[in-house]
Amino acid sequence: MIDVEHGDGRMSRYPPPEHWEDWVEWDAKAWPRKLPRRYALIPTICFNCESACGLLAYVDKTTFEIRKFEGNPVHPGSRGRNCAKGPATHNQIYDPERILYPLKRVGERGQGKWKRVSWDEALADIAARMRASRTKRRDGIMYHVGRPGEDHYANRCISAWGVDGHNSHTNICSSGARAGYTFWTGSDRPSPDHANARVILLISSHLETGHYFNPHAQRIIEAKQNGAKIITFDPRLSNTAARSDVWVPCWPGSEATILLAIANHLIRRRSYNREFVRRWVNWEEFLASAPGLPNMPELPVGAGSFEDFERCLDTLYAEFTFERAAAESQVPIDRLRETARLVEAAGDRLAAHTWRSASIGNLGGWQVARTLMFLNVLTGSVGTRGGTSMNSWNKFVPKPFTQPPAFEAWNELHLPHEWPLAFYEMSFLLPHFLAEGRGDIDVYFTRVYNPMWINPDGFMWLEALRDVDKLKFHVALTPTWNESAWFADYVLPMGHASERHDLMSQETHAGQWIGFRQPVRRVALERAGREIEHTHEANPGEVWEEAEFWVELSWQMDPDGSLGIRKWFESPVDPSRPVSQAEYWGFVFEHSVPGLPAAAQAEQLTPLEYMRKYGCFEVMRENYVPYEAELSPAALAGSGVGAGGLISRDGAAIGVQIDGVARVGFTTPSRKLEFFSATLRDWGWPEREHVLPWPLESHVSPGNIDRSKGEMLLLPNFRLPTLIHTRSANAKWLYEISHANPVWMHPSDAARIGVATGDLIRVETEIGYFVDKIYMTEGIKPGIIAMSHHLGRWRLADDAGGNPGMTALAQLDEDGQGGHTLNILEHGKAWHSFDPDTSRIWWKDVGVHQNLTHAVHPDPISGAHCWLQKAIGVGKARPGDKHGDVCVDTRKSMEIYRKWHSLTRSAVDHSPDGSRRPSWLKRPLRPVDASYALPKEPFGR
Repeated sequence: MIDVEHGDGRMSRYPPPEHWEDWVEWDAKAWPRKLPRRYALIPTICFNCESACGLLAYVDKTTFEIRKFEGNPVHPGSRGRNCAKGPATHNQIYDPERILYPLKRVGERGQGKWKRVSWDEALADIAARMRASRTKRRDGIMYHVGRPGEDHYANRCISAWGVDGHNSHTNICSSGARAGYTFWTGSDRPSPDHANARVILLISSHLETGHYFNPHAQRIIEAKQNGAKIITFDPRLSNTAARSDVWVPCWPGSEATILLAIANHLIRRRSYNREFVRRWVNWEEFLASAPGLPNMPELPVGAGSFEDFERCLDTLYAEFTFERAAAESQVPIDRLRETARLVEAAGDRLAAHTWRSASIGNLGGWQVARTLMFLNVLTGSVGTRGGTSMNSWNKFVPKPFTQPPAFEAWNELHLPHEWPLAFYEMSFLLPHFLAEGRGDIDVYFTRVYNPMWINPDGFMWLEALRDVDKLKFHVALTPTWNESAWFADYVLPMGHASERHDLMSQETHAGQWIGFRQPVRRVALERAGREIEHTHEANPGEVWEEAEFWVELSWQMDPDGSLGIRKWFESPVDPSRPVSQAEYWGFVFEHSVPGLPAAAQAEQLTPLEYMRKYGCFEVMRENYVPYEAELSPAALAGSGVGAGGLISRDGAAIGVQIDGVARVGFTTPSRKLEFFSATLRDWGWPEREHVLPWPLESHVSPGNIDRSKGEMLLLPNFRLPTLIHTRSANAKWLYEISHANPVWMHPSDAARIGVATGDLIRVETEIGYFVDKIYMTEGIKPGIIAMSHHLGRWRLADDAGGNPGMTALAQLDEDGQGGHTLNILEHGKAWHSFDPDTSRIWWKDVGVHQNLTHAVHPDPISGAHCWLQKAIGVGKARPGDKHGDVCVDTRKSMEIYRKWHSLTRSAVDHSPDGSRRPSWLKRPLRPVDASYALPKEPFGR
């Protein structure tokens, strides 16, 4: 066995890699006989969240079945450790209700009538429709992805098609945080170095359930054992809050005020890192541009010195006292002072993080990320050991063997002119856009995405998915049944973590690494001498993988190459045939990953063989303060220096002069950290509260919740560590741990309403209501109710559409005027299958689908759906109400959509240069520059 020493001092033992090809374990069921079982241990990476943790699949060398999944000890991110979701991959592989063959609709959409078809038939039909669309337009094909689970492959395919076809779930996940971090740094995601921090500041339950839950959690725990302090902002007593040194149970929307009170504490005491701020903040641009902007006080700009800027900070943030923060947040002032003391003591080792939580929950939530990053800037803990880096510094994405050019198109259904600063596509508004007549879709792919269930306002999605005139053809690429796939034209079974090829890298810590997901049964069979052309020959049934599917589909879409698509999918060895996965990844590993060829050669392996053996590679052990890197004379050739020390060549910024030294800097327009955002000023948001780190009043601030009328704040988006949206609905182990999502309620609110734990309540929202049980606890702030959004799955047929133990049998009804209801006919139950565990299911409550009742709340700047809801009524269930009942009026849905739409400031009115969007802001797939021009006939004008 191989001993692995962890940072917390713990030792664990794993099979050593030199024995992975032939590992022996004794069959426990055969005891007392000693019966050996021989396994090939084949690495892959988990697909049950975005952490890309390493897994080892134990493949029986006789039957080629997968016995179990354990951690990969050589994986740099997860280091052999997994959360419950990793081993539960086994449940998903052997799920008795999984989709094993391609299915084609034969009745009306939603009737649940299907026939099994071959992959050849499905490919021919879909490719013909795509070719017809691509021939007439460049915005008719849409690929709508939930969690991509890979870093470039699908995007390369979309680019090759030459269409603006990428849509995502980002605006219901992380748009607020992405906007806040981008306006500061040019990068859209933080990467805290938790393991080396003195203080860890979390705006969420991140330790317990965050985006990179397992890799971050283990490093946060190690830091705490080494003396680090943990501060958690969360109105709910999550497991993270319970284990924190300081729990700040603030009213949602008050986070920015607290953070600025801490900033004011540092500013008044001059205990911030003055030298870092002087060198790296765009304070000169602020002094030149901020005076006179709307709502800006009179500023002591003086002669424009750094000391003048410091006096401006005094003036600006003096109002953010601990007394104000305590009043707005409803948190004891001593707790806020202790938080500030710890932040001050952290120095340049403050690891801070917000992702969903407050930044996605509130109107203006992007300012939560901006004010949090302000503390990193003031303490100088940007990219330092124990500080907060940006994701691009700790994530490595290698280049493919060829890269298609940018496309010439702009899909108005993705980024309409009203949201020029959105991060990114306004995906959750797609049904509202279709209802308004903004366009239609020829071919719509959903991949690991269940839009009717996961998005707010799901009945609007139901209406869109049934509309064959606006959404003409729907292909659901999914490992398992889901509510949206029921309304598709094709349901195509795609592989889980051990059934596909993907490459992933995530910013789990201060280094850089890549992880290789691979179809483990195929690898084992090929090692045993079996020739396999396509992965679906080795997977259960005919389950395929997207990577091969996209190649074959694109080839059939352009068989003669006349559309210019086929050439991007030709084998570099033999252009007469499609590129194989071995060729594709072999090139990437040989030419695009620094250090990998040498490491492989040292073991007398090819780079592909090395990655098949280990499943991962560490590109860089650590990467701190990369913005300080000096530009070489070669890089500076032909460049010039402009205002603020900006170094440009051929009109593009390449660096910045800092104290006379040419450095790489950040990826903002100024190449500095932008305390003052000229972008927001220039694009129609010139007010002080937009161009600077500043609080914006939330739509659920105490002033917007009339508790005297029974109104409450519904916090609907807290996560469970055992589940991941709709991907985990076919994992029996995970559902046994977490299967219900009762409404958390404070005892004082429960007493006022007259209910106790287990009682049914009706929660009324702006567009409807749902009925659920309550869980009475002092772990939630009075005036707030909270409910996890992972549960409440349902199916429309007793014998199809989902596991009976994880989904409820439901009935949909409507009145033809926009009124929709979902009623539960039967809750979860045991059932008979080849898996004896399905008959042992003991639970019935599988949760309530609350998202159906949420109106859309698109933030006018970040484009994020602001998840927090005003519950306009919370009371005892009424006569006839049943657990799981949902009722919604989509006419009200459109009214709320139009109300929030009215908050936007269109690029048509505010673009400074006639473009749709600032060119420096990221898009997942960027079109050619000419496509940025505003449309001649903008919708609604």
